[in-house]
Amino acid sequence: MADSSTIDVRSDDALGDYDVMDLLHLLRKRQVSAAELREAAQARIDAANDALNAVVRPLGVDGDPDGPFAGIPTVLKDNEDLEGYPTLHGSWATADRPAAATSPWVAQYLALGFTPLVKTTLPEFGLTATTESTRFGATRNPWNTAHSTGGSSGGSAALVASGAVPIGHANDGGGSIRIPAALNGLVGLKPSRGRLIDLPELDRLPVNLVTQGVLTRSVRDTAYYFAEAERVYRNPELAPIGMVVRPERRRLRVGLVTDSLAGSPLDSHTRDAVIATGQALQELGHDVSVVDLGIDQQFGRDFLRYWALLSFMLQKAGGRFLGEGFDGSKTEQLTKGLSAMCVQQAARVPWSVRRLARVSREPERIYEQVDVVVSPVVSHPAPPIGYLGPDVPVRDQLVRLLRFSSFTPLQNVSGAPAISLPLARSPQGLPIGVQVAGPMGEERRLLSVALELEEAMPWPRTPAATMA
Repeated sequence: MADSSTIDVRSDDALGDYDVMDLLHLLRKRQVSAAELREAAQARIDAANDALNAVVRPLGVDGDPDGPFAGIPTVLKDNEDLEGYPTLHGSWATADRPAAATSPWVAQYLALGFTPLVKTTLPEFGLTATTESTRFGATRNPWNTAHSTGGSSGGSAALVASGAVPIGHANDGGGSIRIPAALNGLVGLKPSRGRLIDLPELDRLPVNLVTQGVLTRSVRDTAYYFAEAERVYRNPELAPIGMVVRPERRRLRVGLVTDSLAGSPLDSHTRDAVIATGQALQELGHDVSVVDLGIDQQFGRDFLRYWALLSFMLQKAGGRFLGEGFDGSKTEQLTKGLSAMCVQQAARVPWSVRRLARVSREPERIYEQVDVVVSPVVSHPAPPIGYLGPDVPVRDQLVRLLRFSSFTPLQNVSGAPAISLPLARSPQGLPIGVQVAGPMGEERRLLSVALELEEAMPWPRTPAATMA
């Protein structure tokens, strides 16, 4: 550990300071074994968790020994089912009973060979951008334990960022891969809608917002994960990603977003990070210009009303989705408040859903002008624990949430991909993420740009690296 508020559990064990690709090389050379990696990761999780509070429960399951990631330890976010283990969704409302079956995405993750050691924390139903709940308490940021990990994949992010595991599961319905990546100094790619296998029920929603993914410390780990996942499940409606190992030669038209969206304040250090990224891309030969995404306050209101509709469905009919024993009366005040908002604004909700559904069906017009868009991920670095926590009055929570996380929901609605890269630090040393977004199906383009930026603007891989 670098100091009392920074948690870095790397040590001179089998995991060392390696990323996934390094570890796979060592496994092939038989310089380490899968058992040694598992033992080291479990020891690191145990060492980190007292300070971070990122673990829901231990797991005793192995991935396919013939999978491309066989032997790599990882973690699962506790909103995906694993047969024989409860899925609690960060809520007192869910029953503590084993899942009857494994979700399609987790089954694919296991087929790839990953060994999940624990299930990780999230806010109730992943509804907010901090991993704090009344059931499990606050998950803390390894860069500074007084601050939030973001949400909703904050438990996985904390364990990857602290060095406990090299890769962790995350999913994203409004920024829940990209926001924890930004706040914890990680790489987080939200893929295109339909890129990875998932629950078929999600496609029956008016707008399917959710995609699965991973959090890593290097771009190449993210790129290799998506290349191998595509070998297991290939969506023929999307352009293939393939294995991205080096940047493409083609120079791109880059749109730079340097102002807040819909009037929300933007931290000056976050703006500076975006501008510096644009300058780096310009020096690399790309054509960079400032753009306006054309997102107004109506989009934010529509997204919030749809979020309220989903909360209403969960609170009133959660048993249909989450199994027997669900008790909506035990949900947190944010879930209840959003549910009540849905009732109060019932006449406006259908119009909001229609507008969002239209956005989800049409290509984003900005990509007629540019090839990628560079923007903030969130409006300021990680807030203190409690700023977005479950004890904050609902109205204050929502105002703070909308101001903090207005940059990420667009890609959930449009279905297009976006990646968060940890390209800067605040004066206090907290990570600042920069988002690179692209058109539907263009993950390969984003990974190519990400590899360039990783080389041009290298980042410390774990908290202690900034203290050296």
